[in-house]
Amino acid sequence: MDTSRPSCSLLILLALYILQLAGCMNAKINFREKEKQILDQILGPGRYDARIRPSGINGTDGPAVVSVNIFVRSISKIDDVTMEYSVQLTFREQWLDERLKFNNLGGRLKYLTLTEANRVWMPDLFFSNEKEGHFHNIIMPNVYIRIFPNGNVLYSIRISLTLSCPMNLKLYPLDKQTCSLRMASYGWTTDDLVFLWKEGDPVQVVKNLHLPRFTLEKFLTDYCNSKTNTGEYSCLKVDLLFKREFSYYLIQIYIPCCMLVIVSWVSFWLDQGAVPARVSLGVTTLLTMATQSSGINASLPPVSYTKAIDVWTGVCLTFVFGALLEFALVNYASRSDMHRENMKKSRREMEAAANMDAASDLLDTDSNTTFAMKPLMRGGVVDSKMRQCEIHMKPPEKNCCRMWMSKFPTRSKRIDVISRITFPLVFALFNLAYWSTYLFRDEDEEK
Repeated sequence: MDTSRPSCSLLILLALYILQLAGCMNAKINFREKEKQILDQILGPGRYDARIRPSGINGTDGPAVVSVNIFVRSISKIDDVTMEYSVQLTFREQWLDERLKFNNLGGRLKYLTLTEANRVWMPDLFFSNEKEGHFHNIIMPNVYIRIFPNGNVLYSIRISLTLSCPMNLKLYPLDKQTCSLRMASYGWTTDDLVFLWKEGDPVQVVKNLHLPRFTLEKFLTDYCNSKTNTGEYSCLKVDLLFKREFSYYLIQIYIPCCMLVIVSWVSFWLDQGAVPARVSLGVTTLLTMATQSSGINASLPPVSYTKAIDVWTGVCLTFVFGALLEFALVNYASRSDMHRENMKKSRREMEAAANMDAASDLLDTDSNTTFAMKPLMRGGVVDSKMRQCEIHMKPPEKNCCRMWMSKFPTRSKRIDVISRITFPLVFALFNLAYWSTYLFRDEDEEK
């Protein structure tokens, strides 16, 4: 009788039973319950004190090291008047607390998650250049704490901040501004707490970041430890370099100002007798330019230095005002020309009357004829000598400008003609100097 077959069957049944028993045991394990037990074990009363900071590296008494990284979600505004900017970011801190080590059940528990920050020790970090800030609690508080089996703690929170950003507006609106985000320890000195940037891309920015008037060119991370009377405190900072979009200001400020200046030159081509038209044009352009200049300054803080936009609006306002003064000069020259013509006309009339009186005296008596001829003869001799001198004298050479200006007999007309050339030429030279100075400047001068 073969007894090997029953023994094999028993072995197969035993193996199946063991596998089924193991499966039942695995099915009975409740990992959520295990998480609760572990949390009670490491954070229970008398086991963990959140008031005590973690040990240093390798369990030494050195300072606790906290790695920091941030993710910039959006930048809503950059205000030139109040010199501040608003940013929404995800802020993360990571440190090692060996008191929070736990068994990961063979790699089945990757980390434990908490939503109450007061359960564990937290670094006392604050934003030193913050004006306002708030957390996000819709729908639930946007914060979590992850505790890893080796004792690493990851703290992540979403916050919105309004931060101060001191600006230098000397090159406005052709400027670049650097806005900083500073983070420092409030109470722990560098002997107890040190902040470090996380290695490998500590600052991340959302890809589709869009600002209405600025472009984020780059950002730099650095350290800014500060020393006070109470000790040295660890500090981190990230500098955000913003470049102002010039197209908006070109369309809204520079082109309208150029058009106003050019419109003020139209008065040079109007007749000097059209006083109402030229006065209305000059005063209207001057008031419009002054209104635009005041509107530009209303959107900027009052500063003690001259901005690039102040130079532009000031020169444009000077050109418009100069066009109005030019008409005043033309009007004065016109009246002076009229007065001179009247004086010449009256002089000619007086000379004609005197010649007629002289001719009548010649015809009065024969006795007076001999004596009357002498002065005429004397005058004739003088005139002949003068004509001989003019023949021997060379005519003066006339240059092109004098010949061209001789086409305009009155001084008022000459002033208008000269203004038609000099005003556009000087304005073109000013544009060349302005854009060469502010647009094509070196980086060192910009800083």
